[in-house]
Amino acid sequence: QVQLVESGGGLVQAGGSLRLSCAASGRTFSRYTAGWFRQAPGKERDFVAHITWSGGSTYYADSVKGRFTISRDNAKNTVYLQMNSLKPEDTAVYYCAARGREKIGSAYYTYEYDYWGQGTQVTVSS
Repeated sequence: QVQLVESGGGLVQAGGSLRLSCAASGRTFSRYTAGWFRQAPGKERDFVAHITWSGGSTYYADSVKGRFTISRDNAKNTVYLQMNSLKPEDTAVYYCAARGREKIGSAYYTYEYDYWGQGTQVTVSS
């Protein structure tokens, strides 16, 4: 079992930046790959980014590629999402998720993850 807690959300103007953090507790975090998803009001929860257990590989949704960066520090049991050049359409609740590193699959879908945080609100004003 692993517990995830997100932080770092808030209100920012378009063009600004935020860094989200996801702190993990429980089992050794390097046992897990991690992802970020987001959910806007009335919409489904969508994939944003994924990082392998070592941090050696990362994957991004096309909508955030070049603007967002996912990273992790296993010594601190934390995953980060650096968000730059934010747009109003980035407004959503952002969720951190984790799954065992032995699992295979695309990592793009919510059902592929076993553990979720409670979410943190990001609001980008125009």
